[in-house]
Order: sequence, then C-alpha cells, then structure tokens
Amino acid sequence: MTDSFPHCSGHRPRLLLVYPATEKLGWVRRFQLPSLALQQVAAATPPEWEVLLADELHEEVPFDGAFDLVGITAMTHQAHRAYAVADRFRARGVPVVLGGMHPTVLPDEALGHADAVVVGEAEPVWSTLLADLLAGCLVPLYRAPVPTGDTLVIPWTRRDLFAGNSYLTTQTLQASRGCPYDCPFCVTTNYFGNQFRYRPPEEILAELRTFDRKLTVFLDDNLLGDPARAVPILEGMAGMGLRWGGQTGLRFAEDPNLVRLVARSGCIGLFVGIESVSGANAGLAKSRSSSSHKELIRRVQEAGIIVEASFVFGFDDHDESVFEETLRYVEECSPSIPTFHILTPYPGTSLFEQYEREGRLLHKDWDRYNHNEVVFRPKRMSPERLYRGWVEARQQAYSWSSLLGRVARNPNPRFTNFAYNLLRKGPNDSLAKEFTKEDP
Repeated sequence: MTDSFPHCSGHRPRLLLVYPATEKLGWVRRFQLPSLALQQVAAATPPEWEVLLADELHEEVPFDGAFDLVGITAMTHQAHRAYAVADRFRARGVPVVLGGMHPTVLPDEALGHADAVVVGEAEPVWSTLLADLLAGCLVPLYRAPVPTGDTLVIPWTRRDLFAGNSYLTTQTLQASRGCPYDCPFCVTTNYFGNQFRYRPPEEILAELRTFDRKLTVFLDDNLLGDPARAVPILEGMAGMGLRWGGQTGLRFAEDPNLVRLVARSGCIGLFVGIESVSGANAGLAKSRSSSSHKELIRRVQEAGIIVEASFVFGFDDHDESVFEETLRYVEECSPSIPTFHILTPYPGTSLFEQYEREGRLLHKDWDRYNHNEVVFRPKRMSPERLYRGWVEARQQAYSWSSLLGRVARNPNPRFTNFAYNLLRKGPNDSLAKEFTKEDP
C-alpha cells in the first residue's frame, strides 16, 4: 500500500489502467480495437478520480509515475504479463487491482500478484473498491453477483482515454451481455448470466448519436441473439448513417426481414461462429438452424454484408479428416472471410475441467492459451497433427486460387471482400513459411 492516500494528502486521486500486451504487433496494432473492459472501468470511476491509460500495444507503462491505484485487465494469454506489471508497481508500494476474465476464474492465483481482485463484472463493485481503498480498508476479493434479469445497466464508454492512439476505431460499445447456450469452451454463461441482457434501446441510440459516421463496432458476444430485443435498436439505427460490424450467431438469418433490417441499419460485416462442420459439435446451439448454412450465408451476403465465419479444430470427435471436410465446406458455402482456430480449453470452462480431470492438458503456460497453439492432447490425433492440419488449412484457404474463387462467388461488395481477404492472406502466408522452417 502507499504511505498516504488522496483523502488525507489533499491531491486528486490518480488511477492508472493498464492493458498488457504479450507481443509487439508493429503496424498491425492500427487494426486493433481498444480495450472495452478498461473503457467500462473508467466510465464507472467517480469523477473525483483522475484516470490515465496505458495500452501496451501503443505505449510504455509509466512504472515510475505517481499513482494511488493501478488497475490491470487480463485475459488468459495476458496473465503472465499482467502479473509482471503488477509486481513492479507493488514493489514500489503502489496498490494493484487485477480484473478481467483470467483473474475472475483464477482469483487465488491472481491474488499472488495483487492487493485486490475483481471477480465478474466490474461495474457493480468498482465504486465500493475505490471507497475502501481511500479509507484504507481494501479487501482481497470484490465478487460481483452473477447477473439475473434481462436488462443491462452500464455507463457509456470512455472513448476519450484512447485519443491519440491509432486503432481500427475507438467507436466501440456493448448493447448486451450474457448467453443462454453455455458452450463447453466458453465462460460467458457462468459469469455474465444465462440469458441475454440488453440495454434499453433509447440509451444505446443516444450513445450512438455521439459517434461520427466512421466505423462502429459492437463488442457483444451475440448482438442478434434475441431478435425481439435487437429489432428496436436496429430500427433506431436505420437512417443514422452509421457503418457498423459485430458478432452474432448465424441463425438470425432465418428471418429475411431481419437480415434486411440489419443491412438497413448500416451493418457492413458480421463475425459468426460456425465452430465445427462435422460430428456432435456441428452447428452448436448458437448457430443451429432449420436452414442450411450455405443458404443463410448467401442471404446475408446478398444484403451487402461481409460474413466472417470462424471454424475451430480439435474437438473430441475430430480426426484428421476434419481439415479437408472444413475446406470443402468453405468452398461450398463461400463465407466472405474464413478464419480457423485451434480449440483452447480456457480456465473456468467445462472443457478445461474435463481435460484436467482426464490428464490431457499438456501444460498451464498461460501465454500459449491463445487459439494458435495446441495446449492439450486431442482424442483422435496427435497434438502435432492438429497443429499441422490447422496451418495447412489456413494456407490452402488463402492460396490465390481459393481466395480469388471465394471472392468471385461472393455477391457485393467484391472489392471490399477482396481487400479483407488480402489482409488475411499475409499472416497466413507468414505462418506457413515459419512452419516449413521448423517443427511446431
């Protein structure tokens, strides 16, 4: 702890919020999005506090600065870096609070590097934590209750904190949280509620009116998960001149009227999780529908919306045939942009518990829990085969013949679709070259 606190020393209390980076991204950092978690924490901070931000993607952490509290957010792959930053501040006597998904699911581990840990959503407990700090009675755990009900109450984001840094856009927000599907590789349901919670439409629209006409990104897990709740938001957005993207399940496209409304509201691109095209995990609950994926993807594309489809390799019912089967699916359905990931059993998920119980975790090096490395022993192939299949699938999907064929089969806007594919081709080619140089 610091030797004195703002309420007795007379100065305005200073809070530093840190987003830890695990690698130097170079020019690619300009295509990243600012941390929504830190925007929300800043927005929930009382106005008497001075709030500063250090995003390591763009700037150095001011370790020698004078701060009354340092708050650090961490996903699992950021945990070790977050702990290193925390340890340096605590060595100077500066109190540190850790939050985010990894400290939420492993609070005891995080407490080895922090004075306090926030478990779950920060907004309900943040003002209490700050008041306790100033009163000199900070406690180790601030546990937010698992949300209930269907209404989300959060403050508007603090976009001003990111001024001066180059991001894809700083116009990000959330309209909803929570999810009823409880997928085995996801922690959303356990900590953010088992139903969709939406902010009131008029509040979302009021915040959107403060945006300019540049790109806006909704950072919801499934923005269109409850169409009845999403429609008033979309109707209000129509005519505002926004261009926006977000993430959702594909089943919304079963309703042609909803697809047209999504396009009319200004949507230019959607990320959809297909996850698996074969076995028991094909069409997980969030994307399962009565129509074929090919039909739904085409319907969204014909409305002028880019469809980025995500596929995951490594489920227990996947054998070596999954790579070729997925590539055939991509060729047939022609999503605008296909992305491929390695299944990652994150702490706090039922998948992690299963693999730990079965002795199938290869290690707990959190830096490598990143969707790009194999951290468990697959059931029907070796870890090396899973990694090689993932690399080869990416390489083949972004070969010139596959890329150009996919763009040609897509309806409008083809130039934009080509540009997005070209941006993805570079990293895929680099990965393939590195793979041929050395064993994974």
